[in-house]
Amino acid sequence: MTTTAHPGPFPQAPSDQDSRSDVDVLIVGGGVCGTALLFELARYTDLKRLALVERYDRLAQVNSKATSNSQTIHCGDIETNYSLDKALSVQRTAAMIGRYGDLLEPGLRERCVFRTPKMVLAVGDDECRMLRERFVQFSPHFPAMELLEAQQIADWEPQVALIDGRLRPEPIVAIGIRHSPTAVDYEALAESFVAEARRSMAENERALELRLGTSVNRIDPEGEVFRVTLQTAEDGRISELRARHVVVAAGAHSLLLAQRLGFGLEYACLPVAGSFYFTPDLLNGKVYTVQNNKLPFAAIHGDPDVRAPGQTRFGPTALLLPLLERYRPSSFWDFLKVLRLDWAVLSVLWQLFGVADIRNYILRNLLFELPWLGRRLFLEDARKIVPSLKLEDLRFARGYGGIRPQLIDRRSRRLLLGEIRIEAMPGLSFNVTPSPGGTCCLGNALRDVEAIVARLGCRFDRDRLGRDLEGIGSAPSSDGDTSGALQAA
Repeated sequence: MTTTAHPGPFPQAPSDQDSRSDVDVLIVGGGVCGTALLFELARYTDLKRLALVERYDRLAQVNSKATSNSQTIHCGDIETNYSLDKALSVQRTAAMIGRYGDLLEPGLRERCVFRTPKMVLAVGDDECRMLRERFVQFSPHFPAMELLEAQQIADWEPQVALIDGRLRPEPIVAIGIRHSPTAVDYEALAESFVAEARRSMAENERALELRLGTSVNRIDPEGEVFRVTLQTAEDGRISELRARHVVVAAGAHSLLLAQRLGFGLEYACLPVAGSFYFTPDLLNGKVYTVQNNKLPFAAIHGDPDVRAPGQTRFGPTALLLPLLERYRPSSFWDFLKVLRLDWAVLSVLWQLFGVADIRNYILRNLLFELPWLGRRLFLEDARKIVPSLKLEDLRFARGYGGIRPQLIDRRSRRLLLGEIRIEAMPGLSFNVTPSPGGTCCLGNALRDVEAIVARLGCRFDRDRLGRDLEGIGSAPSSDGDTSGALQAA
């Protein structure tokens, strides 16, 4: 049985409005956030025509690429810069990735979501005291947490706690989680979202259009629909597509497109790049370090790389880089457009560099990029995790690292550390999702699905989504009817 359709501006019965649109929903951006939305619309609504446009000829080739991010599910349990409220909020959406993995056949699940131990390590009296207090506060909400003393750390991660077989001299303590979904290949995850979306659409004889190697030039309202002008990268061919609802989920390029159309002009983009270093296989799972609360940047961590067997990856560093894409120099010109340099932006930069901890951190991370000196400086930081690490074991991970599009609110003159959703007009929104956007991809997609359902009046199997992704037995449906479900995918 299906749930009852919402009343809305676009009835499901054929109409003149339907005949003017090629698709019900167009998603711009083929990273993990855009593909997560495509998956949820395909599996849990009865929308008949969906499309996704991606400017590269493959999915997830920018910040969702396996080499461009920390491959981490941020659950809020070992991220010491999270307040309890933020940790609980992130925990809810992070758990959706693990539950999604359970829907996949084992071979595919093992290529997307990885279960390993993880811990956050405190070194020195002050950090140890803080982490013990944090454990008391957080453990009632995160029952899988364990407080690990030095010998227990050695049992989990010998290279972290031992030097030549003996416990390292300084005080250490850790909060550990023994076995949970911890690491993600976000590139493989995005590909799986599209594959599962195709499966769901095909079983109900609905249409899903995937246009790779295609950019969006313009989005123009045309009555109740949007006329989208597209251009293919291969031959420059221009085409048009009409959509009843458009969601742009293209990272920093969401802001670029929004501002090109006259929206989101109150924001500027400050891209922060992250680099990594490789060592031989040293760690069994993820080892984070305590965050400096004065820094708006993540502390380094070490973990096995999901795409490089036998390699441990340390990082990320934090580098202010005038690019929207790490290894695409031509994106410098796009950066200038979204920087929108004025006195408000300069004021924020002055505030950042006026804090000694931030200024010194940025300068030190700049030095990490230098061929000879960088490796030696980074070794000092990495030895906080593995005290016996040797210089000859450390090498710069060339080609690894991405860009996190941190935004500046030019009105309040402050740096924004979370995501931004620009509601341009009914039916058109732009999502800018820096870290931990990958972690929250299914939760953010649910927010967009609910907005689409409310506007288009389609059927939405909220019960099934709740069971699949939120682990709840019965969630209220979009129209209050809890008795039915769409066809199983």
